[in-house]
Amino acid sequence: MSQSTTNDPATGEPHAREQGEPAGQKWLSGVVSLIGLWLAVSPFIYEAAQSMLWNNLLIGGAIFLLAGYNYYRITNGYATSAGVMSLVALLALWMMVSQFAIDGQFAMDGLEAASQGLAWSNVVSGLLGAALSAYIAYTAGRDVPRGTAAGTR
Repeated sequence: MSQSTTNDPATGEPHAREQGEPAGQKWLSGVVSLIGLWLAVSPFIYEAAQSMLWNNLLIGGAIFLLAGYNYYRITNGYATSAGVMSLVALLALWMMVSQFAIDGQFAMDGLEAASQGLAWSNVVSGLLGAALSAYIAYTAGRDVPRGTAAGTR
């Protein structure tokens, strides 16, 4: 079932009609936001190198805020931001590959047990966050209003 959107005359932002965005997008955005929060706090649970600490804090915090912003948009009746969720997907992918790129550690077998826990946590959380946010961005891009040319009213 496709949903059409209208532009709010005051802000120019697309508002979802009566039904709003699908409830799944709202809750998936909340889950992705919680994944970002986990990524931000996980270096304090696992032993982490200074570079990984800052990587997790910055990227995890950005994922938390951006996905939370999308959750806020959907909760207040605005359409899902496909651009924001696409950026979240890219940041989550970075969390996966950063385990191998930062500090020149291209193999996890040389890491100590606590660092391995953080590395695997980042890989799994990054994969899950990237998949969910990419799905949200994909479904947001599919709800294009029919019957009007792009950029016209």
